[in-house]
Amino acid sequence: MVKFFQQKCSYDYSWNTVSYAFLNRYPNPFATHVLTTDTLEHYVDAKTGELHITRLLRKTNSVPRWARSIMRGNDAYILEKVVIDTQLGKLVSKTRNITHTRLMKVEEKQTLAVDPLDCSRTICKNETSIVSSIGYGLNSRIENFSLSRFAENISKSRKGMLYVLDLAQRKGLFRQRLRMEQPVQQ
Repeated sequence: MVKFFQQKCSYDYSWNTVSYAFLNRYPNPFATHVLTTDTLEHYVDAKTGELHITRLLRKTNSVPRWARSIMRGNDAYILEKVVIDTQLGKLVSKTRNITHTRLMKVEEKQTLAVDPLDCSRTICKNETSIVSSIGYGLNSRIENFSLSRFAENISKSRKGMLYVLDLAQRKGLFRQRLRMEQPVQQ
């Protein structure tokens, strides 16, 4: 049986700022389990103008004692595909694990969009599905454990985003970026 998780939140920052922070969210002290982030591909779709980015993340997590005999190591590789539509003010990130799929498959979709009521804010919607098909009567146990852990980790993820947003703002990265976007007058 598939377990689902869904949550909405908002950030008191513009969509441009949150999108920038999302793409630069690692490293941060709330995501020490993310070991590496590598960009595999990026391109702009000539027809739509959308930016497409594919990244590979390597993460580590503590494995519960009851799962140690099933898993080989605690490192996991996650494939992330991001599509950014600057015309609509929308970023969609889809991630899925590409290791430990015999144990469970986790697919996450995160959408960042301009708040239609206040363009200085960004709406974040997270939708996740977790399914285990390992059998041996463990499916439900694995799915419930993973759902519980995911719900805990989503809170850390939000704190990490806020940390990156605050850090970038304190260092003036957003102001600097805005200055670079303005035309140079001669």
